[in-house]
Amino acid sequence: MTLQGWIMILAFVGILLALTKPVGAWLFALYEGRRTPLHALLGPIETGFYRLAGVDPHEEQSWRRYAVHMLLFNFVLMLFTYGVLRLQGILPLNGLGHDGIGPDGAFNTAISFITNTNWQWYSGEAALSNLSQMLGLTIQNFLSAATGIALAFAFFRGFARRQSATIGNFWADMTRITLYLLLPVCVVYALFLIASGVPQTLAASVDVTTLEGVRQTLALGPVASQEAIKMLGTNGGGFFNANSAHPFENPDALTNFVQMLSIFVIGFGLTWCFGKAVGNTRQGWAILSAMLVLFLAGVTVTYWQEAAGNPILHGLGVAGGNMEGKEVRFGIVASALFAVVTTAASCGAVNAMHDSFTALGGMIPLFNIQLGEVVIGGVGAGIYGFLLFAILAVFVAGLMVGRTPEYVGKKIEAREVKLAVLAIAILPLCILGFTALAAIVPAGLAGPLNKGPHGFSEILYAFTSATGNNGSAFAGLSAGTPFYNALLGIAMWLGRFFVIVPMLAIAGGLAAKNHTPESAGSFPTTGALWVGLLVGIVLIVGGLTFLPSLALGPIADHLAMINGQLF
Repeated sequence: MTLQGWIMILAFVGILLALTKPVGAWLFALYEGRRTPLHALLGPIETGFYRLAGVDPHEEQSWRRYAVHMLLFNFVLMLFTYGVLRLQGILPLNGLGHDGIGPDGAFNTAISFITNTNWQWYSGEAALSNLSQMLGLTIQNFLSAATGIALAFAFFRGFARRQSATIGNFWADMTRITLYLLLPVCVVYALFLIASGVPQTLAASVDVTTLEGVRQTLALGPVASQEAIKMLGTNGGGFFNANSAHPFENPDALTNFVQMLSIFVIGFGLTWCFGKAVGNTRQGWAILSAMLVLFLAGVTVTYWQEAAGNPILHGLGVAGGNMEGKEVRFGIVASALFAVVTTAASCGAVNAMHDSFTALGGMIPLFNIQLGEVVIGGVGAGIYGFLLFAILAVFVAGLMVGRTPEYVGKKIEAREVKLAVLAIAILPLCILGFTALAAIVPAGLAGPLNKGPHGFSEILYAFTSATGNNGSAFAGLSAGTPFYNALLGIAMWLGRFFVIVPMLAIAGGLAAKNHTPESAGSFPTTGALWVGLLVGIVLIVGGLTFLPSLALGPIADHLAMINGQLF
């Protein structure tokens, strides 16, 4: 580890902290439905959409109606994307002549992109046309991100409202978030990427002559527009197979740094927005502090392990850190930081191959996802996931002080705790259950390219990434088979919507309650003690649940490595 590396990490965190309040204030304006400076330009489009769709933006919805509209919307989007992928071979803008995607592959990809997972079993440039990339995937990048933020807004209203039967309007939330946040930011972002050398064209490819005199065909397409929302919306699906390690997606150190910032910036802003919504911004800063403790701990371990390198290679006289699977233009620190950022959020974009990280260096990205991706988290999903842990934390605190648990003025009772546990439990149920199945059946065992604990880690990472709606992979798993496409698709669906529905039920129940003023017996939820309790609950739940599987995978892999054995 170097001083220069730590300066970059601290500068990264410092810039995000400086952006937290401005971004949070913009999000809060959208949360309240207030006018923004962009309404003068985009307001008529918003109004036109409501008229065309027959939507009254002022008509509030109960949590059940909000959930049903959200589920139906995403189901229709899944069918639409499935159809585009299946019919790709006869649709236009298919300059390289790609055939339609098979049923299991189209099923997996359609679910992947509507759940904000963006797991990719295929190589983008070798399987998808420009139309499929734009119409099938980029649109879902916007709408899945907007869905996550809309759901966060609905959860905030549950805490903020008093004796209310409603939590907002799904269609109004979706429209405002897309029009006044995601779309304008991505237009500017895409222009920056184009200026940096990222392609943006409808041309399918270009023929070039290499320095060795060999003729080579390079795939092209509308890359910058997809790259912008891929990062800002924490989607992560790459236009190219190498994802953000590809120079056409991530040309240099500056674009790499901006991409990392864009993954986290909305997640940071949502914590301030939550504090503002409940009338106490210190609540938001407390949540962000707990997130940062977990994030910096993960960065420290990953950077330390990758900088230390492989002791077996050191014994052979190969000095230095672990550069296997990393881009020279980014180096160890930017690769390690990117890996932790993309898995602390539900992004899944990669600028290095996680399969080539050291055992413990690769364990941290895996563990980040297993915690529910609440360490900053994805757009919306991170903050509402963290608030589920906050409900458990105040329940534990209430048991310790002998009073009914309270959080931001709302009593947390048995219903809320049961629903929070239900939402949190879906992750280990799917991750461990599907991993166990894949680790014993022939179709599952045919996937890993490595043996021993590393091969087990590849399977474990795949189902962790799918259920956690992350989308990154250990890359050493041949997952493009009917077995893995089907099982991973089911895991993505369960990991997204079986968390959302209990969360919305909690929001509806909290909104119906009256506000309970703080008293002398209330547990304070803005200080260092609360931050420590939050961190402890997140680690204990994650540690107790996943430690045995981690012991079989990356921990066993690490112990084998220090004893001279590699897999």
